[in-house]
Amino acid sequence: MEARYFKILRLLGTGYKARAEAEGRLLCLKLGYSHEVELPVPPTVRVFCFKPDVICCAGIDKARTHQFAAAVRSIKPPDSYKEKGMRYKDEVIKLKPGKKDRLK
Repeated sequence: MEARYFKILRLLGTGYKARAEAEGRLLCLKLGYSHEVELPVPPTVRVFCFKPDVICCAGIDKARTHQFAAAVRSIKPPDSYKEKGMRYKDEVIKLKPGKKDRLK
């Protein structure tokens, strides 16, 4: 399968890790929950983990590749206060001021 479309996700947070199993057919995520999240990967999409905190979704169908990347991101969306969670590689999250910062 020749992949034409890529979507790269980064995990930011203490202990957040990802790994691909079964030749990219299963994605296992440790995201701070009490259990490990396992996602089956669609047949037209391949998943690679370059590092424990970098996930690459590649495929020949743009819609399905981006839809799977969005489904993975929705498990732990980025937090706008602490900058933790899962985000796309080129995504910029605007941090909100905390309660202590607003009172000054």
